[in-house]
Amino acid sequence: MAALDREAEAALDTARDRYGRTVHHQVAAAARAHRNHTAVDTYTAYLASHAGPLLDAARSAVDGLPDARHTRAWRDLLDALATSHAEIVRILDRPAPPGSAAEREQHTLVWPHLAAWADYGSIAADLAEQHHQPAPVLSDGERQTWTEKAQVAQRRGELDLIESWYAADGRRITLAHLVEDEDTTVVALAGDPGAPGWEVIGHYAHEYAAGQALPRAVPPGVLRPDAASRFNRPELAPERPLQELVQEVVEARAAGDVCETLLSVTQQGYDSGPMVRLQHVLSTAAKFSYALESAQGRQVGARLDALERQLDFLVQEVHDAAEDLGATVAVLPPHRAPKPPRIRPRPALETTPAPAPPQRTTTTARHP
Repeated sequence: MAALDREAEAALDTARDRYGRTVHHQVAAAARAHRNHTAVDTYTAYLASHAGPLLDAARSAVDGLPDARHTRAWRDLLDALATSHAEIVRILDRPAPPGSAAEREQHTLVWPHLAAWADYGSIAADLAEQHHQPAPVLSDGERQTWTEKAQVAQRRGELDLIESWYAADGRRITLAHLVEDEDTTVVALAGDPGAPGWEVIGHYAHEYAAGQALPRAVPPGVLRPDAASRFNRPELAPERPLQELVQEVVEARAAGDVCETLLSVTQQGYDSGPMVRLQHVLSTAAKFSYALESAQGRQVGARLDALERQLDFLVQEVHDAAEDLGATVAVLPPHRAPKPPRIRPRPALETTPAPAPPQRTTTTARHP
């Protein structure tokens, strides 16, 4: 589906203008129809007969996990996937004539369900593989000894974090390289490595051995549970490229022209300018950092919040400067005249080039 999505987006780009607005609606409709048709064929060939057993295996695995908020959310997600699968099968069992308008309508109706499987089918597959018995944990004495070693290495700056995931019981597990006297050991930490209270729960010769011994990773969460599907996003608002705005300033003759360009950079609302869009990126990234629920995540979130506030001040400053520039009612002085590029004249097409003069040779005069 990712490859199909890229192909569809490339086709849809041909139907848009340079600001991202769809202007060739028939081309866009044809691209979406091809996408929908290909997705239906792919689902039929590779997933339709396996979706039911996959959901059953995932439900069985979730039933064996400790009850928690995420297990309840996973059951709801599996139920939603089952509903989408039933709707897809219902339409596939009563197909419309190939190539007809009715078939295109069927595929349009089933596309959101196909997109749901493309987004969340991997979660069902991950849950179905949760049947794994981890290796025995360290004894209390070993755990304390290795935790103290890791804490000392962290203070020396020689505890290098590699990878992090959540286990089914809600624990955060992090792999790290523990460096001691030029020897490196892979250790597994339970808890938040950026806050007090974490401990070492295992040590291994390499990362593969750690992956085999530790609890399996469960599917990570999302920032916005109700966000639009990545395969079914709404059409983006029109956006002017920064390069075009720079070129507008270069080509401007009057202060009012540059004023309009700067005001477009700070414009609010649906077709907001680049500076305002950057504010939204920082604000959303800050929310993501806080949602990590870790000490370092909170620190980074606070930094991003501070940057967003600084940018908000800068946006207002640019807006005010733009209005002041427009109030100057000025144009560039005439001594800044353009310098056209020097273009060497070409001979006329009917003109025969003159023959090259004979090469001159230099001889040394001989004197009697």
